[in-house]
Amino acid sequence: MSSKPYSAFPADVLDNEKGVSGCPPLDSPDVLQGASRPLTPRATHRNLKPRHIQLIGIGGTIGTTLFVQIGQGLLNGGPGSLFIAFSIWCTFILAVTVSVAEMVSYMPISSPFIRFAGRYVDEAFGFAAGWNFFIFEAALVPFEVVACNLVIHFWSEAVPVGAIIAIIIVLYAAEFWSALGKFFLIVGLIVFTFIVMLGGNPQGDRFGFRYWNEPGAFAELYYQGNLGKFLGFLQCLIQASFTIAGPDYVSMAAGEAQNPRVTMPRAFNTVFYRLTTFFVLGSLCVGVLVPYNDPELTAALGSGEAGAAASPYVVAMNRLGVGVLPHIVNALVLTAAFSAGNSFVYCASRSLYGLALEGKAPRCFTRCTKKGVPIFCVALVLLIALISFLQLSSSTAVVLNWLVSLVTASQLINFSCMCATYLCFYRAFKAQGMSRDTLPYKSILQPYAAWYGLVGTFVMTFVGGYSVFLPLEGQWQVSNFLFSYTMVAVCPILYVGWKLAHKTKIMNSSEVDLRQGLDLIEEDERNYIPQPAT
Repeated sequence: MSSKPYSAFPADVLDNEKGVSGCPPLDSPDVLQGASRPLTPRATHRNLKPRHIQLIGIGGTIGTTLFVQIGQGLLNGGPGSLFIAFSIWCTFILAVTVSVAEMVSYMPISSPFIRFAGRYVDEAFGFAAGWNFFIFEAALVPFEVVACNLVIHFWSEAVPVGAIIAIIIVLYAAEFWSALGKFFLIVGLIVFTFIVMLGGNPQGDRFGFRYWNEPGAFAELYYQGNLGKFLGFLQCLIQASFTIAGPDYVSMAAGEAQNPRVTMPRAFNTVFYRLTTFFVLGSLCVGVLVPYNDPELTAALGSGEAGAAASPYVVAMNRLGVGVLPHIVNALVLTAAFSAGNSFVYCASRSLYGLALEGKAPRCFTRCTKKGVPIFCVALVLLIALISFLQLSSSTAVVLNWLVSLVTASQLINFSCMCATYLCFYRAFKAQGMSRDTLPYKSILQPYAAWYGLVGTFVMTFVGGYSVFLPLEGQWQVSNFLFSYTMVAVCPILYVGWKLAHKTKIMNSSEVDLRQGLDLIEEDERNYIPQPAT
């Protein structure tokens, strides 16, 4: 095993004798107070506090889907299917989370799971996984910009679309505090559901779980009978798999976290349990508030109503005669869309930064500002966000939906890569005689949890577009097939292409370098000076 000192960059980037100016040697005494890294113009800084990491995790995980598009799941499968599907999928996300948490807490570096894929599995595997994640995150930025614009038009059409888009993109340079809005929103909606179901509404209707009995807990989709109910459940499971995000947003902040070996385990635990609780309770609340055959909800989702008008919560408020609250919900849904886009900008830029550090993207993307921001990475992501201007033309607005549809499978591929990487990490630890009891965070039920997460996410990657194969008129469309499975084909192409070009090999467990970067991390841990609370 190698015990060479950790570097945030490949050796040729840090070697000043090779012409890279402004980068002090690894033993430079120029270290920031607290937990920051050596101050160089090419490195991010460890300045993120626990609250920042929590907000990044919340911002990326909770988006408009939990408040608006979740109504489509209710229509497809009914309240029972929606609740069961979201509950089951949370177990897969738990398996992915504990696997990633163990690796990242041990080696909290920039863009960790992307770089681990290259270190522990295969350089080509890391290349494919990294670009898959970047494409996914970058494509979601313009999607959330469009969502913000749609929400604003709930109130008025007076402000030009182009002006709204430009303002939102500029505001993405702001902090992540807008994530708190969606946190309060989901808590408020859960409390609202509990109050009104017990009769605390203008009509005094104590409806409880009435809609689980009439029209029923399980809706039929495509076919009648048990097959139709199963397909309705399957559609809800597919929606859950794309709605409930994993540990990727939290782990991307590892390279910039203060005292990461203490901060990251807490962040993984807190974010996972808090958010899965919200998703499970949120799916339950939706089924309590509105029947799956509600004509207003069906019409709103079918016509693409602006803002939160298609939200089952707003539909329930209209049914019960509750005023003012729909406007409050719409305002907070706007913060949900904005903060989700903000988190996507952060994660996309850091994933590109990590690829550049590993030599899998142009070296210029390693350049950071004095405050540790990878400026060229952020600039490229914001340039991609300009795609949202396509909606200025009604004839090209559909292209935006195509773009997002093309990469929806990327999230499941990303989860699969995380679990596969952990299994290689686990085997390397065992093969090299290292004890997991020494880890800052030892995850539960391993390696079975990782296998469970790998099988579940891998299978769902191929299930997502199943409806195009149903023998029903109008179901088969070449465009729908391509939208569902293009990334399934692109990732193997990226892997094989890099492997052939660079003659990489799958890592042998006994040869995996488990200490690369560990020396500097342990030194930072020893020298960390807690900052007093203000």
